[in-house]
Amino acid sequence: MTDPTTIDLSKDAAARAAVALVENGMKLGLGTGSTAKVFVDRLAERVHAEGMDLRLASTSKATADQARSLGLVVEELDELGWLDLTIDGADEVDPDLSLIKGGGAAHLREKIVATASDRMVVIADQGKVVDRLGKFKLPVEVIPFGWESTRTHIQRALAELNMADRPVIRRERDGQPIRTDENNYILDLALEEIHDAPALASALSAIAGVVEHGLFLNICNLAIIGRPDGSVVELRREDLE
Repeated sequence: MTDPTTIDLSKDAAARAAVALVENGMKLGLGTGSTAKVFVDRLAERVHAEGMDLRLASTSKATADQARSLGLVVEELDELGWLDLTIDGADEVDPDLSLIKGGGAAHLREKIVATASDRMVVIADQGKVVDRLGKFKLPVEVIPFGWESTRTHIQRALAELNMADRPVIRRERDGQPIRTDENNYILDLALEEIHDAPALASALSAIAGVVEHGLFLNICNLAIIGRPDGSVVELRREDLE
């Protein structure tokens, strides 16, 4: 095994702190992304060591495959109903615990699972904490039919919010559009700064063809931020109220 990098130590610290929140008998949502992947690894270790009885739902096929490969049983969200807790990563976290998610093209399922939970906990390294959202490109999942016209509507909405001429780019790999688990496209919005996230969220949600955007507002209850020295900082929603 290679020596972990500083960023790996940060992610591992956040993941371990989140695993400590899991209680036997919980219905738990598993997130998607690099930090969530570490969490699933650490969760499996604890489940097997302690014989924990958990019911698990996943936010992506990739996470479900990982969990099953580690001996965890993953069920459909509809089989579980309401969840006690979802633990997921984020691409950006601001001081109000607003998030940008979707770097892994899973934000539709991530938002469905998170909002079907009593609590959502985000785990991240310090590099994901920002003063204002927007430096990370905002993912918007759109249906393939008419996606060019959907992009035009998004550009018009951005112009009305004083963000004209911001690039709206279809996410591709090897010249082909990346498909989500729902077989949709992802449009990445290069915004630099988002000054009114609620207004942008409302505008995007009103556009025909938009399935879901990566703004997670008033959803996260706790952010666990891992530090390079293996410690963590916790940002709680109740501290903001």
